[in-house]
Amino acid sequence: MDKTILIVEDEKDIRDAMAEAATQEGFNVLVADNGENGLNTALAQKPDLILLDIKMPVMTGLEALQKLRQDPWGQHAKVIMLTSMDDVENIGTAHQSGITSYVIKAHHSLEDIMSKIKLSIYSD
Repeated sequence: MDKTILIVEDEKDIRDAMAEAATQEGFNVLVADNGENGLNTALAQKPDLILLDIKMPVMTGLEALQKLRQDPWGQHAKVIMLTSMDDVENIGTAHQSGITSYVIKAHHSLEDIMSKIKLSIYSD
């Protein structure tokens, strides 16, 4: 069965690299460049997994996550938070909103991130 991943990341290089890696793994990939676009895409397309950056323009990942959790479908959506080193204080907040996992971008290769995606998407 085809699985769809939504990558919400404002840094184009990171977004493109993750999208390419996920496509090579056989996933359908949707992308968004800020939290508001990501939230709208998530609610419209209902992907199997959302990769959500925390620090973004327009709407942060945490704001998007909180709004996502207010939607009946969004309450159960699988979300992996993407974070930079200085976002670690936000991870606790994200966990309270029921994230599946989180990734500190500087500490993980694309290969690591793809492993985490597969683990998250195929576990219930």
